Amino acid sequence: MRLPGRYDGVARPIVTYGSNPVLHRPCAPVTVFDEALRRLVLDMFASMSAADGVGLAANQIGVDARVFVIDCPDADDEDVVGYVVNPTLTVLGPVGEEPAEEVTEEGCLSVPGPYAELPRAFRARVDGVDLRGEPVSIEASGMAARCLQHEMDHLDGTVYVDLLTAEHRERLLAEAAGPGGDLPA
Repeated sequence: MRLPGRYDGVARPIVTYGSNPVLHRPCAPVTVFDEALRRLVLDMFASMSAADGVGLAANQIGVDARVFVIDCPDADDEDVVGYVVNPTLTVLGPVGEEPAEEVTEEGCLSVPGPYAELPRAFRARVDGVDLRGEPVSIEASGMAARCLQHEMDHLDGTVYVDLLTAEHRERLLAEAAGPGGDLPA
């Protein structure tokens, strides 16, 4: 489905928890920087937008590649928009009076519906490369820093519910599955 407007890509279906092994293992580093990678990033932005998300990792649309996109407000309500190929995460210390860590609700397009409170660093940076293999960094605070950490977890094969106790995870997965119970645990 092509979306008019903000993102020039084709929205792809979002992989749900347990439905595809690519969501549950570390993603492969990107080694080829070509038109297919450019198209993937455009499709990821379109998929994220169509699903009303603020971040998306490639494995969330079934692609085994260390790439994520983000369009999320930071602590100052400024939009952080970008993508990173082969990212690495650095948790940063607070600036001024900022907290080192923030506990707030987190959700995921791959676990549609429920949210859970999770602690995350208040400030974070990812470093990687762009579509040409040139260095790129995204530094963010607040919700955008949470998003960076969340997407990095995805690229390492971890979904946010995996960070919860088994009982809490089972309850959220059941809620996400709904009455039909179509989300595998």
